[in-house]
Amino acid sequence: MTTNQLINQIKKKQSFLCIGLDVDLNKIPKHLLKEEDPIFAFNKAIIDATHHLCVAYKPNTAFYEAYGIKGWRSLEKTINYLNKNHPEIYTIADAKRGDIGNTSTMYAKAFFEDLGFDSVTVAPYMGKDSVEPFLTFKDKHTILLALTSNQGAYDFQTKTIDGVEVYKEVLKTSKTWKNSENLMYVVGATKAEYLAEIRQIIPENFLLVPGVGAQGGNLQDVCKYGMTDDVGLLINSSRGIIYASQSEDFAEAAANKALALQAEMKDILAK
Repeated sequence: MTTNQLINQIKKKQSFLCIGLDVDLNKIPKHLLKEEDPIFAFNKAIIDATHHLCVAYKPNTAFYEAYGIKGWRSLEKTINYLNKNHPEIYTIADAKRGDIGNTSTMYAKAFFEDLGFDSVTVAPYMGKDSVEPFLTFKDKHTILLALTSNQGAYDFQTKTIDGVEVYKEVLKTSKTWKNSENLMYVVGATKAEYLAEIRQIIPENFLLVPGVGAQGGNLQDVCKYGMTDDVGLLINSSRGIIYASQSEDFAEAAANKALALQAEMKDILAK
């Protein structure tokens, strides 16, 4: 999916909501454990109930890899279901990969070619040659970890080197990489106060913003400082939506939570 196609979907649905599919078998409704593939059964129900309210889904691959080959098959079934039934949905493999060049190429092939994701999250710590292999794929996005929402972000990301915070150096340097127009960036919702300065460095790139909801991020603040003329934001909510209920009405409860966020987004877009 191209950036323009994503923007068109945002305008059409009046939503820039991304739903994180972080499936923990200890948290899903117990009746689903009787299914042949409980993870896919859960995902399918969530997707069927919410696809009209969001523009993206983001499976965190760790929640699938933890269950071995069965979990990986559940991930494959989930992305295949999305690509076949909802090709208008933008898909994000939240894999946080990043390694030396030839390894990154293989990671990119795994997510872009084999599984057919539109984008993948990548850690920038190893620099240019670990990221550029992802950027070579046409109509695919690489979502670089820039300023994350966890407490440990302050260990490195906000430290200064020669008076410049490390995360700002990551942003500035990444703009010089080949095919950098294919970059998006992760900026945590709990770091909303940083967004104004971030937009001075990357004024147009899309930002994937986790942390709204369960982690305490505020949607209004994120939009105030981070929104562009083309919106430029994908707001992710995972636990706050998919675990709204552990009863048989879990999909309906998830849809209600998603609808509340989408309605707030529609109001923001109208203003």
